[in-house]
Amino acid sequence: MDTPTSRAQPAILRPREIPSHDRGGGASTTPLVTRSIGATGFINGITEFAAGAVIPFHSHNCEESVMLLAGEAVLDIDGQTYALRPFDTTWIPPNVTHRFRNVSNVSPMKILWIYASMNATRTVAETGETRPITAEHQESPPALKA
Repeated sequence: MDTPTSRAQPAILRPREIPSHDRGGGASTTPLVTRSIGATGFINGITEFAAGAVIPFHSHNCEESVMLLAGEAVLDIDGQTYALRPFDTTWIPPNVTHRFRNVSNVSPMKILWIYASMNATRTVAETGETRPITAEHQESPPALKA
């Protein structure tokens, strides 16, 4: 039985107040919902891609959903290329190799990502290296308790 002191509290996260972490290749990630605020079922965050940035082909050990928030993006998946416009949302099953690209050479691109596991990993297709998603950022975004 949950007690008032053991139950996680709602939080409001303000990305503009949370430090971003350089992922390399022109991508920078801002963690949002993580274990540090009491999440137990999923994690999410925002990644901004510099003009022309492309991340390597990779897969995850869980379901992933990505929404394009701003810019011009392309999703490469299953040998196909899909143009994305703001607010287009993807759903990617576990272990499916894919990547996102910023097709603009001038403007940044921004995505919201959601992983359906607290223990989500990223495996880079070219190297086979697997790392926890949380290893790409610190687990301590400032949150306002609601």
